[in-house]
Amino acid sequence: MNVKDKVIAVTGGAGAIGTTQTKLLAENGAEVWVLDLAADRAEALAKELTNAGCRVHGVGMDVASEEAWKAVTERIVEQSGRLDVIVNNAGINIRKTIEEMTKDEWMQMMEVNTGSVFLATKYAIPVMRRQGGGVILNTNSICGLIGHMNTPEAYTATKGAVTLLTKSVAARYAKDNIRCNSIHPATIDTPFVATLMADPVKKQARIDEIPLGRLTTAEDVANAVLYLASEEASFLNGVNLPIDGGVTCY
Repeated sequence: MNVKDKVIAVTGGAGAIGTTQTKLLAENGAEVWVLDLAADRAEALAKELTNAGCRVHGVGMDVASEEAWKAVTERIVEQSGRLDVIVNNAGINIRKTIEEMTKDEWMQMMEVNTGSVFLATKYAIPVMRRQGGGVILNTNSICGLIGHMNTPEAYTATKGAVTLLTKSVAARYAKDNIRCNSIHPATIDTPFVATLMADPVKKQARIDEIPLGRLTTAEDVANAVLYLASEEASFLNGVNLPIDGGVTCY
């Protein structure tokens, strides 16, 4: 997939899922900006990949802060000259049912999971329009496509919002050669998920709902990101792509 010399920003880029995306994009020739609340992890990942011959920058930022987005967008353009792709990968999940959750927790979920995508999009669009185009790619969830009995309602609500935000941006800004797509993984096999599924019965129950019979891997997600960020995906716009082994085909 051709992402050589593209300037790509990845939010949550130093997390378990984001790190895999960052490495794959950088190894394929992109200049990657790792934007992560954990500044130390972002900087360490950037140093590791830079020492390996890649072009990677690590920046600590709160993705729910408008001031942070304004500053980091200006910095990317100043240092790298452009912003070709932004991957909105950061998100949180307060694992409470709607009956247990407080309004403040609900709003925190909205602030991070939808507010960060809104802000990234708001500040990326003028840059991409001036340079003749770009890609906004939202890492979503199957819960942006379906309701899920084991997933908190607030998480599903935030992801559903991002699904239609993706389509709305795709429809309005295609005229500026700005494409907007989203990817929708099923449960991703990460150390955090392994802890949640320490009970083998619970883990098997989750696997049993996936027709292909395994959890999503971070590599599955990263490969989709690489493709949608690449020139080969230049005619894909407004797509909500499941990466779920068939969960949403029911």
